[in-house]
Amino acid sequence: MPKGARTAKAFRLPAKPTVAKLQQALADLDQRLLELCNLRAEMSVQLSQLRQEEGQPDFQLSDEDRQLAAVVEQNKGPLPPAAIKAVFRELISACRAMIKPLRVAYLGPQYSYSHLAAIHRFGQQVDYVAVGSIAAVFEEVTRGHCQFGLVPLENSTDGRIADTLDMFIRTPIRICGQVELEIHHSLLSKSSRSEIREVYSKPQALSQCRNWLAKHLPGARLIEVTSTSTAAQLAAEKPGAAAIASIQAGIHYGLNTLAENIEDNPGNMTRFAVIGNVICPRTGHDKTALMFQVEHRPGALAEAMNIFKRNRLNLTWIESFPVPGCRGAYYFFAELEGHESEPRVRRALASLSKKTQRLELLGSYPIPTPVST
Repeated sequence: MPKGARTAKAFRLPAKPTVAKLQQALADLDQRLLELCNLRAEMSVQLSQLRQEEGQPDFQLSDEDRQLAAVVEQNKGPLPPAAIKAVFRELISACRAMIKPLRVAYLGPQYSYSHLAAIHRFGQQVDYVAVGSIAAVFEEVTRGHCQFGLVPLENSTDGRIADTLDMFIRTPIRICGQVELEIHHSLLSKSSRSEIREVYSKPQALSQCRNWLAKHLPGARLIEVTSTSTAAQLAAEKPGAAAIASIQAGIHYGLNTLAENIEDNPGNMTRFAVIGNVICPRTGHDKTALMFQVEHRPGALAEAMNIFKRNRLNLTWIESFPVPGCRGAYYFFAELEGHESEPRVRRALASLSKKTQRLELLGSYPIPTPVST
């Protein structure tokens, strides 16, 4: 019997609570929680060893997604779902680190939205590698320097992320997960709002806050930089400067929050793709992404789209992207509900292969639950 198994019996509150009794009860409960956390770690390692003996992967990202979704669904309060998810995310991250230390590449620097999305997905017990471009994230993974990477795929305000789509065209790599991050921008500075003369941020963030800036800081000069974290660093160093970035970036660089949630679209969200060389098993609540090219002739795209209709597959995303060096020709990126192992998805892909000049299955992965910065 595992040494922590004895902690499974029910915990009861004191019959007649007092401050002293409740303090002792909390201490006892913390001890039990500690034992249960370590018991979970022992079981996770044992499960990994059994999987390896059977020729299976030592862990699955989709299992982690399912575990998190289950505990959030079972939560009856009073702790909110976000708090429960954060606690179990870090517990799962720590257990995973005992099985296999992970290196995850992201578009840096620290506390960029890509970094925050990566933490939401993998937790803190990961060796994060900040790189300077989306192409570099792909390179870190394809060369085996990192097991996974995280790249922005689409923003609800500004649309597709062209650099990411371009790399999927050039690189044979799979999508094995997604993070849907609700983006909330803050105005950060060491100066007061009346002293702000310059506002730094990346172009997308400035675009997403243009109406707020025009109304509240009409005289400020807007300066584009490579990332919101870089903007926060510059604002920390320069009097009269402010940054548009996450609150976490502001805390890291010692900035004051002058205004929160200044994005013009309150539903502002960015989808991030987790890339790697992993095939995720079916969970029953999945999406599949693919890329294809059809002939440059009338009706070719309509014929391809009809395949999804015939197989009753719901498309949740479609995006065109110019074929480099071929005027008038396009690749199409699509996402549909279902897993690549499902018969109807397999039939659709088989039919689509006959109607396309190029077809790439980018991967299947669990449908994510949105998280907030």
